[in-house]
Formats: sequence, structure tokens, C-alpha cells
Amino acid sequence: MNVLNIILAVTPVVLLIVLLGFLKVSGDKSAFITLFTTILIAGFGFKFSAESIAFSLIYGTLKAIFPIILIIITAIYSYNVLVFTKKMEVLKFQFSTISTDKTIQVLLLTWGFGGLLEGMAGFGTAVAIPAAILMGLGYKPLFSALVSLLSNSVPTAFGAVGVPVKAIAVEIGYDNLTGLGSEVVFQLMPLMLIIPFIIVTLTDSSLKSLPKNIALSVVVGTVSIAVQYFSVRYIGVETPAILGSIASIIVIVIWGKVTAKTDANSTLETKTNAVILNAWSVYGLILFFIIVTSPLFDFIRTFLQAISATPITLSLKGVEKTVKIFWLTDGGVLIFLGTFLGGLLQGATIKELFIVLWKSIVQLKKTYVTVISLIILSTIMDFSGMIPVLGLALATATGTFYPLFAPAIGCLGAFLTGSDTSSNILFGKLQATVAKQIGAEPSWFAAANTVGATGGKIISPQSIAIATSACGQQGKEGEIMKKALPYALFYIIVAGLMVYFFG
Repeated sequence: MNVLNIILAVTPVVLLIVLLGFLKVSGDKSAFITLFTTILIAGFGFKFSAESIAFSLIYGTLKAIFPIILIIITAIYSYNVLVFTKKMEVLKFQFSTISTDKTIQVLLLTWGFGGLLEGMAGFGTAVAIPAAILMGLGYKPLFSALVSLLSNSVPTAFGAVGVPVKAIAVEIGYDNLTGLGSEVVFQLMPLMLIIPFIIVTLTDSSLKSLPKNIALSVVVGTVSIAVQYFSVRYIGVETPAILGSIASIIVIVIWGKVTAKTDANSTLETKTNAVILNAWSVYGLILFFIIVTSPLFDFIRTFLQAISATPITLSLKGVEKTVKIFWLTDGGVLIFLGTFLGGLLQGATIKELFIVLWKSIVQLKKTYVTVISLIILSTIMDFSGMIPVLGLALATATGTFYPLFAPAIGCLGAFLTGSDTSSNILFGKLQATVAKQIGAEPSWFAAANTVGATGGKIISPQSIAIATSACGQQGKEGEIMKKALPYALFYIIVAGLMVYFFG
């Protein structure tokens, strides 16, 4: 393998990490500088033509807008509407009635509600919405961003609705989805215990809370493992993240109620069911729209997509790439509809809701530069052959210890693309090929790629951009990356050990 090509291919990755994590350059500037560097490397180092670069710019921009930027805007919009209608105060009250324990509140929002959003919709909803709600509940911005990123790891293996597992099964020509899904759950087992523990410990790090944190994490993690495994074996790969998150929500709520401490001096406040339902109408409608248009109700989804599809096809030298916009099932559109209708139910006028929408759009100016630059960057690295060079180089360099590093390749794919599914498409065949060469099961390494990609989501610049946007911390992407990086590395080490010793 050409050493110069490897050095050139790794340069954008290193540059982005250095700019964000060490030089503390803002996300939009870091992404733009890295994109410019990547264009030069692709053009002069990988002979990527100017026409191909222009093609990548247009295609990457479309992919960035639909659905990622649209979801970011509407997720922030949903939060801003709740603040405007003053229903966020009711949600705060509702969480306090479940438990005043902050670990319960944070775990419920991130691991429970965030996992459910990931299982249903994906594409950043599971980071943006929980982070925004945490902010509304009074948690610090950087903390809200970090715990939302950490929780958006494990559920992405089967979110949205099993797409990552289905994608890599197609890539490696493997039709036993039950077996592949079971291997993913097995490799994720220790992480389903560890991530909840990290989240609750970040929330309350006092030594006296350690036994409680361990017990809560073990109970929630064990329930997640059991329900996800049952879902894979007996229902299908579409449901583990959804059912696992619902089960976690139930367990966390019960734990909060059972362990709640009553303050004898506090005055009891109550709110009617009608008031509570009204306050939840925005997120309730969002979840309803997401559920009824998900593949779980395929006949509804298929019909809506058939009557609302807008395919945009780009062609270059015989290669065609299509971005399909399904207006009636797009995540961003569904969030907008749920928010708009919920806002009307909460007493806002149509004019007021559009004013809030415009303010939401304006407040995210830097985010657009960051996300579009990152998506174009990953598109150019993919089309020019830079990402496959990196994956193959890592596979070659690790030799007999490759199983230890198999998840790291999946992590690399998710770091660069911001997507577990994209990582599986990029590196699925590579993982299967290496597995055959060393006499291992291709499905085991395919599962390793999926699991590694879930860890890469924690530090993906795209995910971080979504988190900073949700928390109003644009420009502090590097600070969040530095905080998240040790956890992501630990995550990948655990995943590597699982692949190495149990494969």
C-alpha cells in the first residue's frame, strides 16, 4: 500500500481533531479549514477531478440539509416553542414528581427518551431533543451536550429501526439478520452496563452515591440487554432499540418513584392531567408522527412516501447519486408538524409560531457551516477513496491482532460520516474480507463494525455540532470533543476486547 496515500488520507482526520480539540478553533472554522484541506488533498493527491469535487459539493450539501440540518432546526424549534408557551415549566414539574434525584432525571431523558428517539428516527434527534430539554431543566450546557452524546451510542446499533444492521448484512451478503443482531447485542452487553453508569456518575460523582449509581446502572443495563436480546431473537432487528428504551423508561420511572424522598416541609403542588398532557403535546405529537410513519407501520410509510417523494438525481461520468426527500415521512418535517400543532394546542398563534421558527433558524447560522462542511468532507473522502485507504491500512497494520481493532474501523467510519449506517456501508466488505483471510466469521466482524460505529458517534463532529446547537454552545465543539474523547476511547477498547476474546 502506498505510504504517501495513507499519510494524505489521515491528514484531514488529524487536522480536524487538532483544530477542534487542541487549538480550540470553533466548529464552523475547523470544519471549513479541514474541508478546504481535504479538497486540495483529493485533487492533487488522489487525482480527484474538479468536476468530481463540484459533484461532491452539491451532493454533500443536499445530504446535509436533508435530513440533518432540517432535524437540527426543528428540534431546536420544538424546545423554543415550549419555552415560549411556558410549558417547559410544567415539564420541569413533571420530572420533579417522578424524582428530584438528578441521576433519575438525566438517565430518563438521555438513555430512555433519547434511546427511544434514536430507535424511531435517528439522524440527530436523540442528541438534539434530550440536550435541549436538559438545558430547560437547568442543567449546564456542556454537561447536557456530553451526556446526550454518551447516551447516543449503544442505541444507534439498531436505530433507526434496524437500518445499520440491515445495511451491513446487505454489504457482506448475509441473510441471517437474527444471528447478526444477536452478535451485536452480545458485543454491546458490557457497554449497556457501563454507559448508564458513566451518565449517572457524571450527574452525581459523590462517593456516597456510588452504591446507588452502581445498582441503578446494573438494573437498567440488565433490562436493556434482556429486552434487546429478546427483541432480536423473537421480533426482529427493527425493534431492539425501541423496546429496550421503553423498558428502560419504565424501570427508571419505577426506580424513581420507589426511591423518592418526601420532604415533610415542602408544600405539595399538583397539576391536572389536562395541564400535563397539554405540556407534553409537542413531544407527544412528534413521537406519534414518528411511530406511525416508521417501518413498523410499513403500509402507511410506503403510501406516504409514494405520494410525497422528491428525488434529486445527480450524474457524473455515468455515476448517479440520488437524494430522496420524502416530505411526509422526513424526520425534520415530522418534528415541525408535531411542534406546530402542539404549539397551537398550547395557546400560541400561527404568527407567533412562525416568529419562533425564524428565530430558531437564525440562531443556528454557524451550525449550517459546520454540518455542511463536514458532510461534504466525508463525501469527498469517500468518493476519492481516502476512507477505504484508511480502513485497509488499519487492517493491514494490526495483523493477527486485527480482532482487537475491528471496532476501531467502525468507529473511524462513524467519526468521519456521523452515521453508523454509513460506516457499515463503507467498511462492511472490508471487515468480511479480513475475517475470511484470518479464518473468522464475517458476521462477527460485521457486528464489530456496527458496535465500533456506535462508539464513533460519541465523538463524531457532526453529532457534536448537533449537541452544541441544541445547547447554544456553538464555538465550543472542541471543548466537548476533549471531554468526550476519553469515554469514546474506553468504549472502543471494551468493544475490541469483546471481539478479540469471544470471537
